[in-house]
Amino acid sequence: MSTDTAAVLLAAGAGTRFAGDGHKLSANLPASGGEAAATVIERSIAHVLDAAVGTVIVVTGAAPDVVPADLLDLVTVHHNPRWAEGQMASLLVGLDAAATSGCRAVVVGLADQPFVTPAAWRTIAAATTAPIAVATYDGQRGNPVRLDSAVWELLPAHGDEGARALMRVRPDLVREVPCTGSPADIDTEEDLRRWQNS
Repeated sequence: MSTDTAAVLLAAGAGTRFAGDGHKLSANLPASGGEAAATVIERSIAHVLDAAVGTVIVVTGAAPDVVPADLLDLVTVHHNPRWAEGQMASLLVGLDAAATSGCRAVVVGLADQPFVTPAAWRTIAAATTAPIAVATYDGQRGNPVRLDSAVWELLPAHGDEGARALMRVRPDLVREVPCTGSPADIDTEEDLRRWQNS
């Protein structure tokens, strides 16, 4: 595990497109591929922990207690009271927490993408030849994304795009890294049922 890299898992959104009972991150996923049944956030956190890339920071917001109690000793939870302002506000909370811990890079992912594999987290964490490394799946950019501390001050101060805005205007900073797994997210009940029935 690296001492100068943190994994930041963003779990702050309200999940308003999910019409099921409770928050989408607490929805259940079936056992699959040798993995036990788990909630969306449990599966996401398990993959980050298995990757062992560094300290795991989970940024919460609309559902401040979404991280299960039995995982609280394994991750560091930071609440973003400004979660409604967009994803960038939550990313900044994660960056501040990483900086306070002395980290010089973060690998960022989304808690509603439970099929990003530990291998993808490790691959992006190890991609240190450019200030920004972004996972690609079949040629399409996704998560996670590694951000060296050299670019943190270049990120926008607000918005709902995270680092994508910076990657658009500064492609010279970006390296694309092919990864295995899936960046599919759970936004709706239909998304959840698709994976429950697969």
